[in-house]
Amino acid sequence: MSIISDIVESTKAIIKGMSVTFSKIPKEKWTVQYPDEPVTVQPRYRGQHLLHVDENGKEKCVACFLCAAACPSDCIYIVAADDPRPYEERIGVDNRYAAVYNIDYGRCIFCGFCVEACPKDAITHGYNFELSVYNRADLLKTKDDLLITKQKQSPNYRVAWADEDVDSEYKVV
Repeated sequence: MSIISDIVESTKAIIKGMSVTFSKIPKEKWTVQYPDEPVTVQPRYRGQHLLHVDENGKEKCVACFLCAAACPSDCIYIVAADDPRPYEERIGVDNRYAAVYNIDYGRCIFCGFCVEACPKDAITHGYNFELSVYNRADLLKTKDDLLITKQKQSPNYRVAWADEDVDSEYKVV
């Protein structure tokens, strides 16, 4: 091939690629001005975990270790304890409860296997996505950080309606 045919082929390839870029420029863009405006997340979004309690305020987790066993990144650490007291004085719904329940968000991949493995629906994903810290040790969340009654949720999000088409990053209006 000659140099001129190489130049022509290269120029055609550049024009073809730039035509896609230039076709996107005139379209109006919709950008979320975070944190001034709340970010819209999908209903199935997997954010920071929540440990639930029942209607009586008792912890649902019975320390069965199924969530820790299902976790592929091995980021869940549980220490079980027995509570022989009567039901009214117990911490959890069963004789056994999680005395220690830690999740290391430095290792967590937010896969949701722990949520699927839990037989008591004690752990779910919330919508909190603000997990940035200055110290890696602060990514270790304890039971007090994860309990739904004690966890502070971010005000900077809203959950989309089921029929709403949402893309938080870029949307053509």
